[in-house]
Amino acid sequence: MNRTTKSYIVLALKGMAMGAADVVPGVSGGTIAFISGIYEELLQSISNINLSLFKTLKKEGFSAAWKQLNGNFLLALFSGIFISVVSLAKLISWLLETEPILVWSFFFGLVLASVIYVGRQIKKWNIIAVILVVLAAILAYYITTLPPLISESSSNLFLFLAGAIAICAMILPGISGSFILVLLGAYKPILQAVSDRDFVTIVIVGLGTIVGLLSFSRVLKWLFANYKNYTLAALTGFIIGSLNKIWPWKKVLTYRTNSHGEQEPFNELSISPFSYDGDPQLLYAILLSIIGFSIIIVLEKLAVKK
Repeated sequence: MNRTTKSYIVLALKGMAMGAADVVPGVSGGTIAFISGIYEELLQSISNINLSLFKTLKKEGFSAAWKQLNGNFLLALFSGIFISVVSLAKLISWLLETEPILVWSFFFGLVLASVIYVGRQIKKWNIIAVILVVLAAILAYYITTLPPLISESSSNLFLFLAGAIAICAMILPGISGSFILVLLGAYKPILQAVSDRDFVTIVIVGLGTIVGLLSFSRVLKWLFANYKNYTLAALTGFIIGSLNKIWPWKKVLTYRTNSHGEQEPFNELSISPFSYDGDPQLLYAILLSIIGFSIIIVLEKLAVKK
């Protein structure tokens, strides 16, 4: 696919949006990729990393292999993701600590609109599609209710495996890779490594994500090629079920002591804003939800127009 410099800049911006989403435990970068119209190309490009690529490199040279890989697309996209994760990790961590309701409200509106967007891609509704939506929603909801692991490990092998598992969720719309890291007890060690520029840890996690990405992308590519309608139904259900995790108002059921000796929420329950113990910031929350929702609707209109 021939692209202009402007197109690659837009791709990098989409990558930055994916990276920002992936930093937040509850929002999937895969959802951003889907609604921005690059999801299937992303799966196809990642799947191009195989033995035939290395054969092309050996016989026809780097230029031919790069073209087969769709290298410009991946370079622009992952550059945006990397820039976003490195630059926004501290900011988003700070916002989640200081203004959690407002941050979650924005993403709730964004993800809610994503449900409508992905659901519209389903061309044929039948009993199987409906069942897949319901089962996927139940599974995703159940995942959001699981308590995180008490211990936070930072061993190299554990971080490698955590990266491999989390990346599968990160490219799956509706399932947050960051939340999977939270469940595994690996979110804070990895976020701390990014904030501290601990490149050894970053490389180890990165290698894990590469292994997971190359494996899982082929599964998703096959599903889209052979069962696209049903795959979209399942993805719609995943996104619906994930809304519980990003509901802005939570009641803390139990606390835990972190490595710094500070008390922090461990188990939380979604509640009504009117039952929230504190300022629910309802007006601002609704406003930010509408903004998040509107962004997806505008993106959809622009994509249709294009």
